[in-house]
Amino acid sequence: MLINKMRVTFESRSGNESLARMVASAFLVQADPTLDELDDIKTAISEAVTNSIIHGYREGSGDILMELALFDDCLEIRVADEGCGISDVPKAMEPFYSGDPSGERSGMGFTLMQAFMSEIRVASAPDEGTSVWMKKNFSGR
Repeated sequence: MLINKMRVTFESRSGNESLARMVASAFLVQADPTLDELDDIKTAISEAVTNSIIHGYREGSGDILMELALFDDCLEIRVADEGCGISDVPKAMEPFYSGDPSGERSGMGFTLMQAFMSEIRVASAPDEGTSVWMKKNFSGR
């Protein structure tokens, strides 16, 4: 059963990664998550938002949408941008793959999201942006 939901939009600036984590943490208080669950969720959100900033908008800027839906036994999250998109999603989700030609990125963003969340789905197309949907099941509920 849906308990609560929220939607926030913010600009694709590096400092807004921490904003996204704080907003999610404040929203999650009502679910009384374990510290491990909270850390997992904050890490996954940080990776998704970072991907939008670094890869989605590259040198430009735009809006990032973060939606959270809290249910009795889980949290669903969607992070979406209207950036350049991903031409090969399965390839982008491989460990150590990075679309950053500078070599400064580890290519572990999607891998970390998959490790910390119960489910993850990515929808993207070139020049249409990217939407990352994640679900975290709460333990013992």
